[in-house]
Amino acid sequence: MHEASLAGGVLRVVEQSAAAEGFARVTMLRLEVGQLAGVEMRALQFALESIAPGTLLASARIEYVESPGVAWCLLCGQRSPLARRGDPCVHCGGYQLQPVEGTEFRVSEMLVEDE
Repeated sequence: MHEASLAGGVLRVVEQSAAAEGFARVTMLRLEVGQLAGVEMRALQFALESIAPGTLLASARIEYVESPGVAWCLLCGQRSPLARRGDPCVHCGGYQLQPVEGTEFRVSEMLVEDE
């Protein structure tokens, strides 16, 4: 379950930001998770809820924004929506696809409070 390590990474980003910016807690955290990032959303939610108590994320509202997958088809040269890896190009049916969007996992926004 790599979602637990992803949750730990999110907490480290928050803690490093707090050390640099001097805030006391996070009230809202928005994560952008690409459809092709290989993240199980329910497992990530569980992992973040599990590590939040006693941290800067303790009372934070966590929002998840799933960005769609898009790939470049090497056969027909067109961009194709891609719900999951292994799906064919919607234009030509080919399988030689290079993901170009939807692979990201990042903290996209934080609302914070001072002490």
